[in-house]
Amino acid sequence: MNTLISRYKDKIFTSIYLLVKDRYLAEDIFQDVFIRIIDTLRSGRYTDEGKFLPWAMRIAHNLCVDHFRKIKRNPTIKTSDDRDIFEVLNFSEAGVDSRIMNEQTSDKVRRMIDLLPEDQREVIILRHYADLSFKEIADLTNCSINTALGRMRYGLLNLRKMMTEKQIAL
Repeated sequence: MNTLISRYKDKIFTSIYLLVKDRYLAEDIFQDVFIRIIDTLRSGRYTDEGKFLPWAMRIAHNLCVDHFRKIKRNPTIKTSDDRDIFEVLNFSEAGVDSRIMNEQTSDKVRRMIDLLPEDQREVIILRHYADLSFKEIADLTNCSINTALGRMRYGLLNLRKMMTEKQIAL
């Protein structure tokens, strides 16, 4: 179990954090996710036959949705100066200038993603930060694969449009 937690911790936590935008809340939900995973594994009820990450991401997503239902608001991702989201990404450490440029680029991308409609933002986060397939994203968000693909396409088009309008070069 420790191996599973170590292997998928970063992807699951980052996805939760990007959805709830609160580090402490994300840590709480992350712990709840792994408590549910451990309970299910110990009781022998896990049956996804080697599809651990999509199953774990579905649990995380459902717990995030439950949280927002509980407080009666929609999940939003707001721009903040907190760069902890990208702690888990592996940037090359070629030099200080390279690291600063990567952080600035990540910050620009994050701000633009924050401006997307919720459904487009969610698909982009799940695809690029959690490395889920479109089938897994469709299952997780209760939509068809074509809808997930469409949301990704429109999200990327909107990002390109923002970059053009604001003359942002990455």
